[in-house]
Amino acid sequence: MAGSTTNDSTMVSLGKFKVGGYAYWAPSGTALPPDSSTTLAAEFKLLGYLSEDGLTNTTDTDATEIKDANGTTVMKVITSYAESYQFALLEVLRVEAAKMRYNSDAVTGTDKSMTIKHQMPSDEDFVLVFEIAMSGDVKDRLVIGNCTRAEFGDRQVHAGDAQVYDVTVSANDMGDGVTAIEYIGVAASASESSVDAEGLTGKVVDQVNAEETAEPAEEVPAAE
Repeated sequence: MAGSTTNDSTMVSLGKFKVGGYAYWAPSGTALPPDSSTTLAAEFKLLGYLSEDGLTNTTDTDATEIKDANGTTVMKVITSYAESYQFALLEVLRVEAAKMRYNSDAVTGTDKSMTIKHQMPSDEDFVLVFEIAMSGDVKDRLVIGNCTRAEFGDRQVHAGDAQVYDVTVSANDMGDGVTAIEYIGVAASASESSVDAEGLTGKVVDQVNAEETAEPAEEVPAAE
């Protein structure tokens, strides 16, 4: 279908999040969702509410300028690209939020009853997914397939404001230079999803999870 040739106010969107749960994380190697609607794998755990500042995506680029003999720039080429995401977790009594901030192995216990070891962050890598509800009931799923902790904001403890875990993560290479994938609206076809996810995770997507209504595939016997 050809693109619109006139301005369209329905293409404008706010950045609200899905009601009921919108920030999830999972261990590295977890199968990534291939579209905006496929149910997340069981390994994904809810991180709870984000603060009112939401999610901030920052990009950092360097460029090389080529000048001629008169000092005129004749070419400018981007030579490096980095992407990061910053957010503040409000549910500081949620064990998964504490693990997100302090490392998985630094937190033991359950919600509202845990022990947290404050220590040097490790290079633990993980997956993040954010579920965004764009205007007009359009789904927007942001998949950051290879994250590591990069920075932490201050944690203030006083009666005037809620405590938060302020975290910035680095979006590392998921494969082929991709740092994140954003799926908006329409789900990809099963065949396209399988190819994309295989290239980015190193494994073929389970088609039971790739299509919510699909029946489990029969096991193919090994060749003699």
